Amino acid sequence: MAPPRSFLWSRRIFLTLLTGFVLLPVYVMVSSSLKPLADVTDKFRWLPSGLTIRPYIDIWSTVPLARYFVNSLVVAGAATVCSVVIAVFSAYAVSRYDFRGKRVFTVTVLSTQMFPGILFLLPLFLLYVNIGNATGIALFGSRGGLILTYLTFSLPFSIWMLIGYFDSVPRDLDEAALVDGCGPLGALFRIVVPAAIPGIVAVAVYAFMTAWGEVLFASVMTNDTTRTLAVGLQGYSTLNDVYWNQIMAASLVVSVPVVAGFLLLQRYLVAGLTAGAVK
Repeated sequence: MAPPRSFLWSRRIFLTLLTGFVLLPVYVMVSSSLKPLADVTDKFRWLPSGLTIRPYIDIWSTVPLARYFVNSLVVAGAATVCSVVIAVFSAYAVSRYDFRGKRVFTVTVLSTQMFPGILFLLPLFLLYVNIGNATGIALFGSRGGLILTYLTFSLPFSIWMLIGYFDSVPRDLDEAALVDGCGPLGALFRIVVPAAIPGIVAVAVYAFMTAWGEVLFASVMTNDTTRTLAVGLQGYSTLNDVYWNQIMAASLVVSVPVVAGFLLLQRYLVAGLTAGAVK
């Protein structure tokens, strides 16, 4: 039975309004990034009187955007790789083996997501400073310290999600691999990991996006040399002026890697989140 015409028109109107609501901020960002600064600070016009690509050129000299870009890429990439590797081994152990404290471990991993991140800011700051004073290992103000910081809240979610995904992979496949001569690691990398690619990709995308756009810890745990993009964009706001057109241009530029990666891995991300949500 076909739905009534009133329902179809209501759905079209709702989707049209929702699309306009989502695309309106994007249009404002794009149009503002192509205007001179005087036009941006003046009364807003839906149709720009003149367009220029100068803001996209000036963003690299107003602040060291390239250095911030490299810092964010290194930190987010390393945090993603570490989260995926550690989460794969941890989730496989919890999913396939019984050991003392297994339930306590899973509950602890999940309970860490219930606390706001700001509660860990001061303890991590004091811990990094004391480690640096005692051992000379510079964690505060370094990329390595920021990577460890991001692991504290991306790794628990990654482990919890992959446990649910690995549980959905039949154990008969592991047993068949063991019969064929594979060891536990062979069964993991030859059988379980290929079958769990969507879940692993979902974990990788989550870890990367979390590290790429994080502001709170990056603003405290970094210095002028290790500053990331999320914090470096504040450099376009000075005591004398705010370069709104460059801020919009830089925001669009730094969003390209995340948007491109999300579009390329979208089908894996949806499948991984769906399969990892239930056991």
